[in-house]
Amino acid sequence: MLLIASESSVMMENSSGQFVFVLHGLNDTRTNKQIYFAFGLLIYILTMFVNFTLIITIALDKMLHEPMHLFICSLYVNGICGASAFYPKILADLLSESITTSYVSCLVQTFTIYWYVFCEFTCLTVMAYDRYAAICKPLEYHSIMTHQKVLKLLLFTWLFSLLESCFGAALTIRLPLCGKDIDKIYCSNWEIVKLACTDVTVNNVYGYFMVFSHVSQAVFVIISYIRIIGASLKSKTEQLKFIQTCLPHLITLINFNISLVFDAMYARYGKAQELQALRNVLGIEFLVVPPLLNPIIYGVKMAKIRHRLVQLYSHKRKAVQ
Repeated sequence: MLLIASESSVMMENSSGQFVFVLHGLNDTRTNKQIYFAFGLLIYILTMFVNFTLIITIALDKMLHEPMHLFICSLYVNGICGASAFYPKILADLLSESITTSYVSCLVQTFTIYWYVFCEFTCLTVMAYDRYAAICKPLEYHSIMTHQKVLKLLLFTWLFSLLESCFGAALTIRLPLCGKDIDKIYCSNWEIVKLACTDVTVNNVYGYFMVFSHVSQAVFVIISYIRIIGASLKSKTEQLKFIQTCLPHLITLINFNISLVFDAMYARYGKAQELQALRNVLGIEFLVVPPLLNPIIYGVKMAKIRHRLVQLYSHKRKAVQ
């Protein structure tokens, strides 16, 4: 009877909008939390700075308004969204004694993170298609990647990802919850679903559908790169183009997929509180590393963007002097 009363109370709180989740991923000393806060704040500021700098550089320079650079710019914008969905909340939690979050705030964070993940996947897939057209069909590239097609691909990337996230959020919102403990340092859709008092078959089916959808994208990327590598072996010029534009994309894709697979597998099959520190590090990797790594490998390492960035910076210095 006590258990039933407790479950009814949780469900009532959920329905009234007063439900509060308790996050259990940051069980550490106050001194360590302060160190994590300082380090996290520094990384967040650096992430925002490099992404905004490169977005402005591409936006202001018409020479960089090419399909590849526009897709890269979209990646930077998505990185800002992903970082902003994670850092402000975790930084606030590191300064707080009790780590809680409201039902609405948790759903908003979950929605934003999933939108970031889906958009990153789709954007990397579109970029693979762009690189395939550039290297495997160089003579037809400009007729294939027209301005209209680039615009449609960018709209598809963001709107399709938004639709995926909205549908997933709608399936989660309908669930009555009988628990409030989340064994992560941020809100996760799967963690919320595990707290449901009712059948979650529909959520699981949708989850499997999403896995199939994005695995299909990964297969498309693999096939594209098999053909790209084959075409690159024919000449040194194509090999150089592959190293400059495709290798960074491949590194980003592999890193993002590995971190997501670990997080998904541990969320479903890992034991709570087991190797929590390792789980925290690897579980946030896809939220921390790509937004900071992408500007470095696509901006600093790519000659054209780097040169434009240096020119703009030098011009501003001369103007100030």
